[in-house]
Amino acid sequence: MSRVGLKPIEIPEGVELNFNGNTLTVKGPKGELTRDFHPDIKMNIEGNIITFERPSDHKEHRALHGTTRSLINNMVVGVSNGFEKSLEINGVGYRVQKQGEKTIVNAGYSHPVEVDPIDGIEIEVPTNAQIIVKGIDKELVGAVAANIRAIRPPEPYKGKGIKYADEYVRRKEGKTAK
Repeated sequence: MSRVGLKPIEIPEGVELNFNGNTLTVKGPKGELTRDFHPDIKMNIEGNIITFERPSDHKEHRALHGTTRSLINNMVVGVSNGFEKSLEINGVGYRVQKQGEKTIVNAGYSHPVEVDPIDGIEIEVPTNAQIIVKGIDKELVGAVAANIRAIRPPEPYKGKGIKYADEYVRRKEGKTAK
């Protein structure tokens, strides 16, 4: 039994669901998301609660059951509350700044790295060592945050680099003299 797939989703006020064939559109105060789903998983909407049923216990149907529920839950949470990821920059001379729509990251390279804006994603820079990525699509927010972190991942000796705010960097001991 899928434990995730059996959990019902509660639809908050101000969120509308339109199911057309295999396509689900979720509208809320923060925006609108659309996604296609597998036709085998049945979605039941009763009042403001969504439940999911699978046709059999085949491996594919068990996998799709929980996945479909999680994706729809992320869509509902995204259009009602939104998602955000925080990143921190550590290192001497490492900093970030906004220049119009672009975000400029100085991370120890000979040139500054420019991060272009993506539709549906907002990048905030509260300080010169902090980046906040916000949006309604959880997948896209995570991908943009991962791309920014990939500019200079944290290294284990001094901890320099770009890391998630809740990430722990395991530190290594350096070489010792004899």
